[in-house]
Amino acid sequence: MRCVDPPLVLLHGFTQTRQSWRRTARALAGRYRAVIPDLPGHGQAVLRTASFDACAAYVRALGPSTLVGYSMGGRIALYAALTVPVERLVLVGASPGIADPAERAARRAADDALAERIETLDIEAFAGEWGSQPLFAGQPERIAAAAYADRLRNTPAGLAAALRGLGTGVMEPLWERLGELTIPVTLVTGERDEKFSALAEAMRARLPDARHVVVPGAGHAPQLEAPEAVAEAIA
Repeated sequence: MRCVDPPLVLLHGFTQTRQSWRRTARALAGRYRAVIPDLPGHGQAVLRTASFDACAAYVRALGPSTLVGYSMGGRIALYAALTVPVERLVLVGASPGIADPAERAARRAADDALAERIETLDIEAFAGEWGSQPLFAGQPERIAAAAYADRLRNTPAGLAAALRGLGTGVMEPLWERLGELTIPVTLVTGERDEKFSALAEAMRARLPDARHVVVPGAGHAPQLEAPEAVAEAIA
């Protein structure tokens, strides 16, 4: 099957690297020309500026694309789609930010405190701590082990910088701008991820051209637990 343009850009989540999309990209092989970067502060990325504007500039340099993002990568993808030309948008377990100013300020303070704490830990300790959150409860053992191994590709300094520049607390909410997105948008969530499934439904109600795909049996990281199903949602 012939690969098609525009490229498919896959943006990973916080503490992950480009490797987290490996199985999804394999399931899409031949259908897209995949571009999978390490985001600022992660993996082998050269950290210059961890900011939404810097990430949007990267997407702009690639030209019109099908843009896919998971969690933090989904927030970056949404911001980029409102800033630069994008042909289609797929958001996996993502949100448009925190609308309430007080709640957003509290989250920013918590993110800053977490960034400071990350800098006091080694990557093994933080990787284990991050993966033990209730958000990831119910992940199959082999998926949790693979996610842990992927987190070890990062450094505490890089993750702290990414949290300060790309965290939920620092992001200006985009709820009121969702109506500007006239491109097709696919919202993907895991069946067990009640919080982000509810957020996806709230987003769908505001988006002009959107559908919500629920991946059976999956949690907050469906691209890890059910990569073939996520690939089908993308395709």
